[in-house]
Amino acid sequence: MRDFLPAEKARRESVLAVIRERYRAHGFDEIETPVMEEYSRLHAGIGGDNEKLAYNVLKRGLDADAIRGAADDPAGLTDLGLRYDLTVPLARFYATNRGQLPSVFRSIQIAPVWRAERPQKGRYRQFVQCDIDIIGDASARAEAELAVATLDTLDALGLEGGSIRINDRRVLDWMLDSFGFTADERPGVLITIDKLDKLGPDGVVAELRERGATTAAVDAFEAFLRRPTTLEYNPYGERQIRKALPEGAPDEIIAHLAGVGSAVAAARATGIEGDIPLVFDPFLVRGMGYYTGTIFELAHPSVDYSLGGGGRYDGMIGRFLGQDVPAVGFSIGFERIVDLVAERTDAAAPAVVLVHDRDVSEGELLALKAALVRQGSRVRLEQRTKNLKALLERAASDGYTAFATVAAGATADALEVKPLG
Repeated sequence: MRDFLPAEKARRESVLAVIRERYRAHGFDEIETPVMEEYSRLHAGIGGDNEKLAYNVLKRGLDADAIRGAADDPAGLTDLGLRYDLTVPLARFYATNRGQLPSVFRSIQIAPVWRAERPQKGRYRQFVQCDIDIIGDASARAEAELAVATLDTLDALGLEGGSIRINDRRVLDWMLDSFGFTADERPGVLITIDKLDKLGPDGVVAELRERGATTAAVDAFEAFLRRPTTLEYNPYGERQIRKALPEGAPDEIIAHLAGVGSAVAAARATGIEGDIPLVFDPFLVRGMGYYTGTIFELAHPSVDYSLGGGGRYDGMIGRFLGQDVPAVGFSIGFERIVDLVAERTDAAAPAVVLVHDRDVSEGELLALKAALVRQGSRVRLEQRTKNLKALLERAASDGYTAFATVAAGATADALEVKPLG
């Protein structure tokens, strides 16, 4: 968990403002949910490994005997926990407030979440997630809307050239069945397949054999990985999807994935035939246990890691509501995005430091400051120091763009405002 000095906080808020504005432009509405949820919701078996990383809150009023009596039962010690993502809170929010929401609800959630991670570069225990979700639409249009809004947001941040890897958990399940993996070994097999980019085909096959996975299934999987392929280029669409899968893949799922591509292509029309920023990846896994269909990951050519992801979780809201409601979401990894965005400046809102002599009265200073604020400036008062250069350098690092020196009797009209440079 980190502190942010003023300049970094301003930088983060500038990036968040762009993300919010783009999301809202695409018809999403922002909501807010509590930082804590009930323990039973956070540990309902749908959060994958994140459930193990949840911060739980001790019940109030427990005495020593009660704590000793529940020592072997975490659920007996805690009744609340800090949210580890924004999707579980959204499902609870929708179930609670459904009567006041439209039949197809497009939500924005931008807020911190907490996970008891092992701290390392790029991985924090408190971090911001930027989620958009569509609840109530089972069609490919929902996935396409999320993809278009996400890519548009990336462009607005100056990170043009992004693309989205896409797959479907139902395709993965069908593939593993067709190869002959049993239902019991499937979770472990998926963990290994998810390492394909890192280990390569040989490493993945070797690890599957070490896991003791069904020999015939591993042989079939290896044969598929080593099948002859052509160098023919196929843009995202039905042909690309079918060529990437074994024979006999379900037509309904392929049609849904192809439909996402057609809608994204129409929205992102560039005039270049086949220029669709989607890539079908039959081995994209995504680890969250609640995904039931389409899954995505956001990629950018400047980095070799994903900048976000998401997917369809049609079964989650039913756990809270008692009836299934289609839902799909996409989350931008804000902590990764913010480090890639170039410094942004707002020329329409000058930031001025008034460096004043000791003998300038408080009334004069506040009157000058108020006059500049009314003109639309951001203003800081600083008493002159012997090392004026250091004072101005600190102001510049805090985002100020200009300064003026103030002597007794100065007026706003007579101030000589100079750029900080």
